[in-house]
Amino acid sequence: MVHQYKNNGYNIVLDVNSGAIHVVDDVMYDAIALFEAHDKDEIIAALRDKYDESEIKEALDEINVLRDNGELFTKDIYEDYMMDFKKRPTVVKALCLHIAHDCNLACQYCFAGEGEYHGRRALMSLEVGKAALDFLIAHSGARRNLEVDFFGGEPLMNWQVVKDLVAYGREQEKLHDKKFRFTLTTNGVLLDDEVIEFCNREMGNVVLSIDGRKEVHDEMRPFRKGAGSYDLVVPKFQKFAESRGQDKYYARGTFTHYNLDFAADVLHLADLGFRQISVEPVVADPKEPYAIREEDLPQLFEEYDKLAAEMVQRKKQGKDFTFFHFMIDLEGGPCVAKRLSGCGSGTEYLAVTPWGDFYPCHQFVGNEKFLLGNVKDGITHTQICDEFKCCNVYAKEKCRSCFARFYCSGGCAANAYHFTGDICGAYDVGCELQKKRVECAIMLKAAEAGM
Repeated sequence: MVHQYKNNGYNIVLDVNSGAIHVVDDVMYDAIALFEAHDKDEIIAALRDKYDESEIKEALDEINVLRDNGELFTKDIYEDYMMDFKKRPTVVKALCLHIAHDCNLACQYCFAGEGEYHGRRALMSLEVGKAALDFLIAHSGARRNLEVDFFGGEPLMNWQVVKDLVAYGREQEKLHDKKFRFTLTTNGVLLDDEVIEFCNREMGNVVLSIDGRKEVHDEMRPFRKGAGSYDLVVPKFQKFAESRGQDKYYARGTFTHYNLDFAADVLHLADLGFRQISVEPVVADPKEPYAIREEDLPQLFEEYDKLAAEMVQRKKQGKDFTFFHFMIDLEGGPCVAKRLSGCGSGTEYLAVTPWGDFYPCHQFVGNEKFLLGNVKDGITHTQICDEFKCCNVYAKEKCRSCFARFYCSGGCAANAYHFTGDICGAYDVGCELQKKRVECAIMLKAAEAGM
C-alpha cells in the first residue's frame, strides 16, 4: 500500500507497510501513481506528453529498485502477528487516578461534567489511592517502570493526597523493585510555588490546560460564576514552564467550532514562550454548538498546513517549538504491537474513580457498561478487558485500508464507542484530522532532513 501527497512544496510517497518515506521529483511521483495498475509501455505512453521518455524510464528503474529492496509496494506482514499477540497475557502498567471528581472551573466542553463525571462530587481518599498503587504493583508482572497520572476534575483540589500517594509510591519502589513515573494534569488555578517545587522534584510530566488566545480561553474555560481564567493562569504556567527548563510539560489546549483558526492559538502559546504545545480538536456530541463538524474539515486542514509551514520557518529562525500532534518517529517508534493496538486502555491502562472503581480509561468513567471492578476485589469483569485486548487496526474495517494506521494505532476506543456504539468503530471526523496531522508531521521531517 502506497500513499502519495503534496505538501509545502514536497512530493511525498509513503510506503505504508514498511514505513519507508520518499521525497521525489514530479516524474517519479506520477510514475509511482501508475506503477501497480499499468505496465512499462502504458506508463511511458501516459506520461510522454509531460516528461522526456528517458526521464520516465529512469524513474521506472528506480521504482523497481525500491520495490526489490522492500521500500515500495510492500505487503502487510503484521495481521497474523497481532492475532497471536492478542492471545498473550498482559500486565497493567499505568493508572489514571481520578484524584478529584470536582473542579473550580466550568469548561463548556468538559466531558467530565465540570469534574463530576455526570455522577457526584468526590475526592479520592489516601486509602483508596494506596490500594490502587498496590493493585498496580501486584498486576504489573515483571515490568519495572510504572506510570500513574493524577487526573480530575482538578487534582490540586486534593493536593495533600497527591503528595501522600507520591511518598507512598516512593516507599513501595524500594520494596518491590519498581519505578513510578508520576504525571499531573492541572488547570493552574491553584498552582503556586510549593506545587511547582514538588512537581519539579516528583512529576515526570505535567499537562497545563490552556486553550490559546485570551478570548478563546476565557470563552471556554471560565470560573463557575462566568469570569475568565486566562489572566490568572498564564503567568503561573509561564513560570512553571521556565522552572522546568521548557521540558517535561505540555501547554495543552482544545479547539472547537468557535475557533477553527486554531493555528493562531498554537502560535499564541508559542509567542507566550511555551515550547511544548498540544492543541487538540474537541470531541463532542454533534448537537453541541461548539462541536467540530464534517463541513469544518477543509478549513481545519488548511490550518494544519499553515501551522506546519510556519513551524518550518520558525525552526530556521531558531524559534522552534514542539507540537504534540506533529511528533512522529520515522526510525522505528514504538513496537509493532503498540503501533497497531494503541494506548492499551482496558488492558495495560486503567482509570480509577475516587471510590476505587476501575474503568478502561477516563472517558468511560460513569458508564456502568464498562465498569471493570474495583481496588478491593480487582478486575471482576474480565470479558470487557478481553474486548479491549482485541481492539486493534485489524479489528476495525476502516483502518485496514487507511495509510495512517501504523501511526494512529486505530484511534481512540472511547471516541469510536461514543460515535458508533462500538469500540472497534471509527470516529470519522477524528480520523480525517489524524490523517492530515500525519501528513504534516512527515512533511516536517522531510523539511528537517533537507530532503
